[in-house]
Amino acid sequence: MVTFEGLPGAVAVSHLTVYDWPAADGLRGGTPHLHLTCSEGYVVVGGSGSVQTLTTAGYRETPLTPGALVWFTPGTIHRLVNEDGLRLIVLMQNSGLPEAGDAVLTLPPRRLTDPDDYRAAVALPVDAEVAVQEKAARARRDLAVEGFLALREAVEDGDPEPLAAFHRAAAVLVRPRTGEWRTRWEKGAATAAAATADQLDALDRGEAGHLAGARVHAERPSAYGRFGMCGRLDVYRT
Repeated sequence: MVTFEGLPGAVAVSHLTVYDWPAADGLRGGTPHLHLTCSEGYVVVGGSGSVQTLTTAGYRETPLTPGALVWFTPGTIHRLVNEDGLRLIVLMQNSGLPEAGDAVLTLPPRRLTDPDDYRAAVALPVDAEVAVQEKAARARRDLAVEGFLALREAVEDGDPEPLAAFHRAAAVLVRPRTGEWRTRWEKGAATAAAATADQLDALDRGEAGHLAGARVHAERPSAYGRFGMCGRLDVYRT
């Protein structure tokens, strides 16, 4: 019997306080980016703002107020805008892979062609003082906003090539990591689905032995206020 004891469906959660730093266009908020293999969702628990999204279908802005549930599929470029103390619970597919590598920031094209240059542009200093980390997080956010605004302008002008070029560059940048991602998926979502299949098979046979293995899990955040792409994160080990 296959067992899985992670969060339901192998999602992961974090608590996000969206950055309130103003960007070049006057809006306050996070770093535009996309995920290549993961859907992501937001449950708004405080404040107000919006999420700007960009896909081949066009540009969209979705309001975020307490109680709102918003989610999007891989390939959706998203940018959180903080109007007044925006706080979210973030739901991440594949055991939190969006915060563990499955993300490419919308840097200008000149910073996407060389993988080493891209990594240098998006990396945050480890074990540095908070002020140093904040400066680096703001710098990469500003670069990503620059690229995002150019992509948005092209899409709104009816030119699909810049967005397609960004998609191609993103795929090249993440290709070396797909083996690691596959392992995470196999241990997470794939195992969770296999466990459900085993349970359904057992119930079809009239068996309930798996119920005796029930467990309860509880956690507190393993880290508070970590600098993420869109804001300060309280994260869980699961």
